[in-house]
Amino acid sequence: MSQMPQQAAVPKCPSCEEPLESGDRFCGACGYDLSVVPARPEDSPTLAINGAVPPPDGVDWPVARDSDGHGHPAPVHAAAELPGTDSGGSPLPPPPPPPAVPPSAPAAPAAPAGSPAPGVRLDRPGEPDEYPLQAPDPRLTAEQAAPEPAPAPAPAAAEKVCVACRAGRVDDDGYCENCGHAQPRERDHMEQESGPIAAVSDRGLRHHRNEDAFSVGCTALPDGAPASVAIVCDGVSSATRPDDASLAASRAAGELLLGALPRGTHPQQAMHDAILAASHAVNALADEPATAREQAPHQNAPACTLVGAVVTAGLLVVGWVGDSRVYWVPADRTTPPARLTEDDSWAAQMVAAGLMNEAEAYADERAHAITGWLGADAYELEPHTASFKPDRAGVVVVCTDGLWNYAESAEEMAEAMPPDAADRPLHGARVLVGHALDGGGHDNVTVALLPFPAPPQGAGSA
Repeated sequence: MSQMPQQAAVPKCPSCEEPLESGDRFCGACGYDLSVVPARPEDSPTLAINGAVPPPDGVDWPVARDSDGHGHPAPVHAAAELPGTDSGGSPLPPPPPPPAVPPSAPAAPAAPAGSPAPGVRLDRPGEPDEYPLQAPDPRLTAEQAAPEPAPAPAPAAAEKVCVACRAGRVDDDGYCENCGHAQPRERDHMEQESGPIAAVSDRGLRHHRNEDAFSVGCTALPDGAPASVAIVCDGVSSATRPDDASLAASRAAGELLLGALPRGTHPQQAMHDAILAASHAVNALADEPATAREQAPHQNAPACTLVGAVVTAGLLVVGWVGDSRVYWVPADRTTPPARLTEDDSWAAQMVAAGLMNEAEAYADERAHAITGWLGADAYELEPHTASFKPDRAGVVVVCTDGLWNYAESAEEMAEAMPPDAADRPLHGARVLVGHALDGGGHDNVTVALLPFPAPPQGAGSA
């Protein structure tokens, strides 16, 4: 029920603080006029509930809204209950009536206590019947649940990807920028098949790089007869850039042979000219800037050895400088094989001079010191060439000392080579390289196999 406001009782005299009684108009002790004491305000004081300081007295507060004319404040409306206007100030059309409820439909339950009034919108979306799964819905197919991702952009053609982690880029020094793994060099293991001939080169098990190189190819003589060519070079490890020397020599010799034979040059003359071309290519590597020679004045010129073979329908031509070799292994293993070259080495000179037998010479630590090579510092270039006319079919083996160190005699080479090498030269070359690796692989290993006679054009290994 409502109560009328009453004057507040003053408990003590404001002047002498003598206790007063209700209804006193003057203090009984000092006679202070109690009518000047202000009355207690009707409203309760404002309390700060969030640490804010109440505004001081004397502030001009805004005037409250007008009452309804009967002493009662105007009713408070929700925003949805007030008529709105459009952008032009005209009243909005009334909302459509709610749809009629069929008689059979159950009546809507009454809103529970505390529910918001009609028209009040809570800024919260309705909750779905099913929540989306963080993982793909197992009820969907694999294509629907996980759409195929867009393909990653292909790396630039010049960039190499690490063979170890398959992610890092390989720098110019051959190491992965991600895991630091040293990448295999392109020349660590090489294989090539050209028509009926094949060659394989491997770094071996002890050397840090492959200093061998080869060149193989097929062409035709002016009369249309087929011809096969193989060049094998071994870099001199004590020289500067032996790998560059062997590569330059093999390319130069191979290109000259493949170009000269179709023009009608005799195979033996073409082999001689090829060795000279290889020598010029290696000599050109020594033409370095003066600053390079000043920084390393005691370096030797690039150098390598060379051995090659040309096989035609009835002729076998070999050529060499150094200690790489050519072997002849007949298809009929009951007939003896043969070695077709003589080494330019200290051991060969001792045997030729009659100072040592072959076993003693090659057992000496100076045996593999070469006396002939290609390079600017060679004493005198003496290309060796020889022609043979085998009377039966067989296989020509062209190799470096990385192989013949483990199969030195012709009989040992024939025993190491598989019997089907003429039909499968690439397989045969792989077997011979494996023979050297199984024996220790102390040096680079390179071998090329040429079937004799040269098969017709278009024939290849099985």
